[in-house]
Amino acid sequence: MRVLLVTAALATGLAPAAQADPVVPRHAVVVCQTATLYENYDSARGPVNPKRVLTYGNKIGHTPGAHPVYNGWAASFDFGPNDWGFLRHECIGGFDSW
Repeated sequence: MRVLLVTAALATGLAPAAQADPVVPRHAVVVCQTATLYENYDSARGPVNPKRVLTYGNKIGHTPGAHPVYNGWAASFDFGPNDWGFLRHECIGGFDSW
């Protein structure tokens, strides 16, 4: 019995993790004069670890309904250096404009 439990535990540990299909962000642009892109969003503190400031017209991505928005901070993709961060939701616009 003990061998069976150990075998089942090992098999479960080796099983591939469940994954959702990746969602490609919709093309958009920054519509604010400046917008700070943060590394992450903490539910207790808000946005944390500023990465850089994006300016009007920077090419970004966000997929409404598929990528999270927390208290007005949206998960966004910066197509410049190709990385994710959080940006004010009202600074995202011009969807599918490029």
